Amino acid sequence: MTSQHPSPTIEPLAPWRSPLARAIHRNRALPSARYLQLATLRVDGTPANRSVVFRGFLTGTNRLMFISDRRSEKINQIIHNPATEACWYFTKTREQFRLAGRLWLISADTAPATLQSARVTLWQNISDSARRQFAWPQPKAPRSPNDAFATHTLDLQAPPLCFCLLLLTVHSVDHLDLRAEPQNRHLYQKLENQPPENSQWQTTIVNP
Repeated sequence: MTSQHPSPTIEPLAPWRSPLARAIHRNRALPSARYLQLATLRVDGTPANRSVVFRGFLTGTNRLMFISDRRSEKINQIIHNPATEACWYFTKTREQFRLAGRLWLISADTAPATLQSARVTLWQNISDSARRQFAWPQPKAPRSPNDAFATHTLDLQAPPLCFCLLLLTVHSVDHLDLRAEPQNRHLYQKLENQPPENSQWQTTIVNP
């Protein structure tokens, strides 16, 4: 459950980070390279998927960072079942990364000080247009002509209560490189019962 939080312990660099970093770097000129698809499960067990913006890695860890509105539907889905899979395709280098793991919700009142600091820093670093969305009316509520979408004055230092940081702790990665003939595919699996500071991964080359 998301009532607990990941340890802030420094982690060794996972073996899938290097190929992912290369893909991010080689595709950096493409705005689409910042977007990936993040899947969750609704309470009734049906899948839900959406595009999210990659906000970097939590300092000293292998955890991917995203932002979300506490009022959005995916938050309750994550609280009910934090299991997730992200799919990230890079068009220039023709690489796909599928990252499976669990999501952690870091909100205004549920995070340790170290993770709360990361939430605040992320708020301060996002664009003004991204910040303004957190002052909009309730997401997915029926739209009224009276709804206020005008520019709001927001505190640039302290995030609003609805601003959340999402952390993806990755347990397995499927990396498919479509450029070669035959294509290259690597699987990365985190070994179980490993503390963060000693986490080990198994790397397997498989058929595409």
